[in-house]
Amino acid sequence: MKTKTLLSALFLIASTSVFATTWTVTNSGNTFTPATITIDLGDDVIFNITNAHDAREVSEVTWDANGNTALPGGFQTPFGGGTVAASQLGVGTHYYVCTPHAFIGMLGRIIVQDLATGIASVGQSLNVTVYPNPATDFIKVDLSDNSNGVTYQVFNALGVLVMTGKLNDEVSTIDVRNLPSGTYLMQLKGRQNTRLKFVKH
Repeated sequence: MKTKTLLSALFLIASTSVFATTWTVTNSGNTFTPATITIDLGDDVIFNITNAHDAREVSEVTWDANGNTALPGGFQTPFGGGTVAASQLGVGTHYYVCTPHAFIGMLGRIIVQDLATGIASVGQSLNVTVYPNPATDFIKVDLSDNSNGVTYQVFNALGVLVMTGKLNDEVSTIDVRNLPSGTYLMQLKGRQNTRLKFVKH
């Protein structure tokens, strides 16, 4: 039983790393670009910014007040930028500022979602859910608000595209009977993009 649990955990870690992405934040004057990014647990973020700027993680309260007091245990890049490793970015929202320019509103956010849950928040209003998860024959994708015209792509654990399609209803059913057992990544493209993981038995 312990061996099976360990193997499952190792597979989850391996499959997550296959889909890991490195995101880049730049600056345009005294503005982070993009100011808000939504990433997956396990992704890295590179700050490619000029020497006049850094990126320091702060609390939401400090962020709201345009302050620059560091969040204990939070990330910080040197001036000119650097990489924020996935190990520094847990699930949730990470608020950050440019230390010398926070008072004029040079702020940013990194929203980290967990693919393993099969639930991802897209923007402020759209929750996307894939169920049942694990699946056997069909999966349903619930867009929560009838967002017609959302397309999807499904990739296997090697990153190979295995399915594509379009979601036209609030709840759409996708036939996965022809997919071999394994872990898959579904990427949705519509008003905003998001990615979700599901398992096929």
